[in-house]
Amino acid sequence: MTAGFAQTRWQPYHQLVTGSDTALKVNENEGHSSAATALGSTVLVEVSHNVDDTSRNLASVNREQWRAFWAVFLGWLVDAFDFNMLAFILIDIQKSFTVDRALAGALGTITLAMRLLGSTGAGVLADRYGRKLPLMLSILWFSVFAFLSGFSISYAMLFALRALFGIGMGGEWAAGMPLVLEHWPARLRGLVSGMLQGGWYWGYLLAALVFQFVYPLFSATPDLGWRVMLWAAIVPAILALWVRRRVKESPVWLERQRLLASAGAARVVPSRISLVRIFERDLIRCTVQTTGLIASFMCMYYAINFWYPTLLRDSGHVTLPYLAAINVGAILGTAGWGRISETALGRRGAVTLSILLASAVLPLYLYARDPWLLAAGALLMGIFGNGVWGMAPAYTAERFPTAVRGVGPGFCYHAGAAVGALMPWLVGRLQDRGTPIGTAIGSAMLVSGAIALAFVWLGPETRGRVFVAEAS
Repeated sequence: MTAGFAQTRWQPYHQLVTGSDTALKVNENEGHSSAATALGSTVLVEVSHNVDDTSRNLASVNREQWRAFWAVFLGWLVDAFDFNMLAFILIDIQKSFTVDRALAGALGTITLAMRLLGSTGAGVLADRYGRKLPLMLSILWFSVFAFLSGFSISYAMLFALRALFGIGMGGEWAAGMPLVLEHWPARLRGLVSGMLQGGWYWGYLLAALVFQFVYPLFSATPDLGWRVMLWAAIVPAILALWVRRRVKESPVWLERQRLLASAGAARVVPSRISLVRIFERDLIRCTVQTTGLIASFMCMYYAINFWYPTLLRDSGHVTLPYLAAINVGAILGTAGWGRISETALGRRGAVTLSILLASAVLPLYLYARDPWLLAAGALLMGIFGNGVWGMAPAYTAERFPTAVRGVGPGFCYHAGAAVGALMPWLVGRLQDRGTPIGTAIGSAMLVSGAIALAFVWLGPETRGRVFVAEAS
């Protein structure tokens, strides 16, 4: 597609497709010559499953759109369940394989690092072959390798299997998020973005509950207990079969294929992979800015969350109630801020306000001693600090054209995760040099938040951006 797809001025006319409830707006791209000579000009098609795309009411969402949501939401939830479960069973893994804490922690690091590989690969497949296929493959992939991890007979085997699990974990996000966001109406995109991202915190809560109530059944044999926790991950494989039968392909991606076919069969499959496209001149700035924003979000997340259980334990508090509070807050916050980002504040305004409010509640979150005040601080930090993620899926998807909406957001999200993964080490390093843990966490969060504010205002406002099936 030509440069500046989002900035071009449109002159739309409407055309209803016979026998379909899909409303199409076909627009001619003014001022740009087209490579699609069979069409006469570059043609863009805005696809919406609701003829009235002005409703902000969830009642306007149809069954097909809900199926797409539940497929990706549940996949992301079980992703989070399995990844966060690892944090609860690390001590048992240490004992089983007689490794130190650094090697045990490396199991999480390799998983996060391999997410970038998985998201890039699945994103390229999603742009070329559709969103559904790589979503199904990713769900099967992470389910199988998480399950096999429970049979590990050595640390090296477990390390390799967790690395392979990370590939599927990254792929699920890259393929799944555009599938949902291209199905749903534009005016509900912020809300569904927050609801989807909230699946991560539901997964964390589920992991905590399973560890609290199921794991003790195997406490007499710790070498078996952690394996059972990983074996449970095979259950989501059933979800892939449901996706195949009940979830439809993205209407935006399908319409783009139709337009490409009408321009000439040779152009149905692009001659270059979409990964190359996001580093070309007209998109490189978008890729860098979006990656920087997500990286700063990731740094905020790890600054707020990674050392928080240690802070609680150092202060003599039990961890579960406060971890539950921050995750419940995050579930409310991601959906709430996603909805707020659909107002006049927009994506940038919602990000700004949530970070400012998170900064304001830092003293309560870090230094409260009364249990009720501490719980309130955790809840509010979940709503404001973790809630900023409610805008991430919508914003990243809106920054890229349809041709690269799989690999673009997927790459930016997981490249940002790779940068953010350094934050636990950095906060730990500050503590090793004598910085109190509360000061280290607070300083890291404030700096990360300031960088996020800079990056979000370096990019454009994307609220309400039209998803079009470009034929170029």
